[in-house]
Amino acid sequence: MEKLLIALGLVLFLLGLLTGLVVPRMRNPRMGVASHLEGVTNGPFLMVTGLIWPRIHLNHALHVVVVVLLAYGTYANWLSTQLAAIWGAGRRFAPMAAGDHQATAGRERLIDALLVSLSLAMVGGSVLLLVGLLR
Repeated sequence: MEKLLIALGLVLFLLGLLTGLVVPRMRNPRMGVASHLEGVTNGPFLMVTGLIWPRIHLNHALHVVVVVLLAYGTYANWLSTQLAAIWGAGRRFAPMAAGDHQATAGRERLIDALLVSLSLAMVGGSVLLLVGLLR
């Protein structure tokens, strides 16, 4: 699991760096900066999680749950802000970054669903990670 988390973190960090290169070409550059930052901050989070993994004391099933929740949450965070930047979406849950931009109703609902689900995944995964660390 350690190598998987570190590799997932490195890939996400790279995605964040690449996102930064194309920010000016996005429909909503401000949301593009948010996507860039999600990648370059969530990537190291996954890498650090991989480094502390030997100190996480949970049963195997919960280890898998933590990895899935954190991987989903971090990648969905990058993806949702990336799509919002490209489409000009995210008005409901990221109004300051979305500004005056608004996408079609379906695209806005997809961004909303990703943002809500990733929030739940990150909170759940982080709580389990903390429990496993404190055991």
